[in-house]
Amino acid sequence: MSIALKQVFNKDKTFRPKRKFEPGTQRFELHKRAQASLNSGVDLKAAVQLPSGEDLSDWVAVHVVDFFNRINLIYGTICEFCTERTCPMMSGGPKYEYRWQDDLKYKKPTALPAPQYMNLLMDWIEVQINNEDIFPTSVGVPFPKNFLQICKKILCRLFRVFVHVYIHHFDRIIIMGAEAHVNTCYKHFYYFVTELNLIDRKELEPLKEMTTRMCH
Repeated sequence: MSIALKQVFNKDKTFRPKRKFEPGTQRFELHKRAQASLNSGVDLKAAVQLPSGEDLSDWVAVHVVDFFNRINLIYGTICEFCTERTCPMMSGGPKYEYRWQDDLKYKKPTALPAPQYMNLLMDWIEVQINNEDIFPTSVGVPFPKNFLQICKKILCRLFRVFVHVYIHHFDRIIIMGAEAHVNTCYKHFYYFVTELNLIDRKELEPLKEMTTRMCH
């Protein structure tokens, strides 16, 4: 990775604040293990498997937060090129259009320009991962019964960020020399969600050809 790019990816404060796990807790240890998976040479397919004796919800929680942080940074690196003029619709090529619905301001699926959709999406995820009732940080506090359903929805929507970036902005990723980093992050994400059946297969269709080349 180029030095300029390293600075971009290391500037935590440039983008949304990261959700952190308390050192010394079990989730912090799992978080470190999940992060280590991005080191070169690690078998990502094996790295995403639930470690024996670990709780599925804990494992999913640390990955959801980690993927949110990483995908946030990836989108942050190209966001100046993703404008209402260049991307008047949140899409993944001519076949796929994503509409926003949050049951608050947008009660039914609404067509929005990509940057507006992305902002709403990141805000929506941030609110959930910072909600102690959904993502408890205290040891011994249980996850809600619908925790995995919430995570599936978050991951499904994060996948759409990859779709938009790969299909509409990958030229910028290549110019910045970030292709290997983004591809590794995508592979890690793809192996994780398919290993644990967290995203419906039809949602993965927009990147199917690329994924086949990269991950199989």
